[in-house]
This record gives sequence, structure tokens and C-alpha cells, in this order.
Amino acid sequence: MSESTSTSASTVAGALSSSEPLKNGDDMESGKLTQALHFSSGNPRIEETRGVMHLFREELVSSSSDLPVERKPLLCVLGIPNHMTYADFCLFCGSFIQNILEMRIVRKDGVDDSYSVLIRFDGQTSADHFYMYFNGKHFSSLEVDICRVLFTIDVQFTGSIEHAQTSPVGFTEQPSCPVCLERLDQDMGGTLTTICNHSFHCSCISKWTDSSCPVCRYCQQQPEKSNCFVCQTSENLWMCIICGYIGCGRFRERHAIQHWKDTEHCYSLELETRRVWDYAGDNYVHRLIQSKTDGKLIELNRHCALANDGCGTCECGMEAEFGDVQMDNKVDAIVNEYNELLAIQLESQKQYFETLIEDAEEENRKEVAEAVEKASSQNPKLVKLQAKLDKCVEEKNFLDDINDNLLRNQEMWQAKIAQYEESQSVALELKNKKIEELEEMLNILMACLGNGTAPTTDT
Repeated sequence: MSESTSTSASTVAGALSSSEPLKNGDDMESGKLTQALHFSSGNPRIEETRGVMHLFREELVSSSSDLPVERKPLLCVLGIPNHMTYADFCLFCGSFIQNILEMRIVRKDGVDDSYSVLIRFDGQTSADHFYMYFNGKHFSSLEVDICRVLFTIDVQFTGSIEHAQTSPVGFTEQPSCPVCLERLDQDMGGTLTTICNHSFHCSCISKWTDSSCPVCRYCQQQPEKSNCFVCQTSENLWMCIICGYIGCGRFRERHAIQHWKDTEHCYSLELETRRVWDYAGDNYVHRLIQSKTDGKLIELNRHCALANDGCGTCECGMEAEFGDVQMDNKVDAIVNEYNELLAIQLESQKQYFETLIEDAEEENRKEVAEAVEKASSQNPKLVKLQAKLDKCVEEKNFLDDINDNLLRNQEMWQAKIAQYEESQSVALELKNKKIEELEEMLNILMACLGNGTAPTTDT
């Protein structure tokens, strides 16, 4: 895989690099018509390529009639944001994919939040149409970034540093797409070379959902530079696996070790080498490292497959090929082991912090009680006021009890008065009724006496 990948990168680099001498050299040196942009590409662990792009200036083109006379079917799209993946860019220019022979992802020197794409078309007409359609167009209706397209005069590759195994002299095999394993024939479809110098068919890479390379997993988004949380240094950094704290090592200000002493987080990852250190055991405990040959993760100190055949180095074991099933089982075992280890560490940290919280609460209660007692003993006036307040509260409680009793007595007497008034009203009614009866009898008696007859009464 590394052999075909290296061949692919060199082939595409040679195709994009123009062998013709640059015209109008005086104007190019003066910078009146063109501009030179230095770029770089490649995975730093495998291969790094540097070069210079000579582009026509933007202000030279205002309409279709002002297109440069000496233009070529080679364009450069500048300032593509990192969050836009290779697949997103292929979808963005999908209507012109059939006219694109090859694309190459590069990064402008000093710019980490965006990348550029060199595109070679099958003809000048396709390149002109692409320029007129996409130049100044927004990548998305929700973003402010616009597509800047410039005509490219020439691309020169100034140097390449290869860390991987190179192809033998005279080896000119046509590279293959690592996804579909078909030859990267430009007549069959467009070719895209990623930022890490790996080439694919545009139709194949457009199905890849993230921004990493399917071969070496190198991501087009550059990682942010980390600094120590305390002294802000960027050298000899260690990151706590439990909480993500970043501190400098023992060869700087020892802030990572101090973090372990304060929190008892014993596992720390060295950012430069990706190795894990156990402060409690005082040794390395990592199991996987990143290979400098292809960028993949391999098991550390793996047994050399050719050790019994007289191999004297351990690098052969790192280069040996294992079965997919065996490798998957090893990775699953390592993942399970790490998950169990992380769960144990998280549980211990939970108990540790719960103990700290309880101790802090108890200490806070003691401090409050001591502060109240101290304030009371040191201020006689406050003691007198407190005693007076207690006496007033006691008198208030006594008066409240008396008031409650008076209210209950008032309710009782009101009930008795209501009952007495009711009985008096009943007696008065009876009395009035008796008086009326007597008056009626008296009237009858007087009438009888006036007539000389004896009164009769009903028995």
C-alpha cells in the first residue's frame, strides 16, 4: 500500500507541475500581473511536499472579456474552510466533475484554518465556465465565506521530504485508487489528491463522510496548538486522560505532576509521542502507538514475526501483516481493557471528590459555629442586645398566649350571649301571647257585664 501510495503522489505531482518555462518573467518578478503563493501538502510523518503557485491577480478579471490571454485550463480555489470535507467540495462543484481531470488539495503556508484546491480541466472552455460560475459564489447560504477562483499560470514543486519507503528505481506502475482498486486513469474519471498526497477517484472519495484520509487517517483540519494551563508553555506537554488537563512535564515547570498530586489522576498522555504515563506505577502503560511509516496505530513492542528466522531487529514485527480478524480481536480487547480501566478510575475519582465535598462541608460548619461563638464572646454589647432580644421574645410569646386565651373567652361569651338572647326572645313571645289571651277574655267579660248576662266559658 505504501509503495503504490508513494507512486500515486509523485505521479500526480508531476502531472500538475508544468515543465514549460514561465512567460513574461519580468512582469512576474515585478508582481504587476501575477502573484506567487507558497504552499505545502503531505502528512508530516510520511511525506511533505512544498511548492509555489503562480496565479493571475483577481483585479485583472472583471468580466468574461477580461480573462487572461495566456491562461491555461488550470485553476486554483483559495480559502476553502476546513469544515468543508473533500466530499462536500466534490458535491459543491458536482456539475463540473465530468470535466475535471484531477484535483490536488494543498495548504497555503501560514494558514491553518483553510485549504486550497488545484484543479486541471479537460479543456479551456470548461475552465472558463467553472471560473465564471463559481468565482464569488458562497460555499453555503448560511456562511459568509465565498469561493475565490484564480487562473493558475504554473505550479512548481520546490522540494519533497519522504519518510516512507520509496519505490525502486525504474518502477513506473500506474497507481490505483485505494478504495475501488481500479487504475487512476484520467480518461475514466477525475482524480483527487488529498492534503496527505494520497490519490482517489472523485466518485470514490465523495462517499467518504469525514475529513480524514481513508489510507493514513490524516485529517485536513490542523490540530489546535496546546499550551500548559498554568505557564502557557508549548513544550513537553502532558494531558490528563481523566479530565483533559494539560500541563508541562518534569523537564519544565512540573505542572502535570502537580495536577496528579492535587487530583490523584494518575494517567497522563504525552502529546508529542502519544504515550501514556502512570504516575502511580512510575512507568509507561500505553499499548498502541502511531506508525511513522503509514500513520496507522500498531501495538507497542509486538513480537517480531521473523525473530525465529534470525531477524535481529524489532522493526520487522512492526511491518508484518496480521489477519483482519486477529487485529480486530486485539483492538477490541484493548478497547475493553481501556474502558474498564477508565471506569475504575472514574469511580475512584467519584469517591475521592465525594470525600472532599463532605470534608469541606464539615469544615465549613465548624468555621461558621466558631465564627458565631467568637463574635458573640468578643462583643459585650452584642451579648446584652441578644439577652434583651431573648427577653422580648419571651414576653412576646407570653402576650401571645394571653391574647389567645382572651380570644377563646370572647368566643365563649359571645356564644352564651347569643343563647341567652334566644331564650329571652322565646320567653317574650310566650308572655305576649298570654297577654293577648287575657285581654281577649277581659273584653268578653266586660261585654257580658254590660248585657246583664252571665259569661260563658268553654270548658
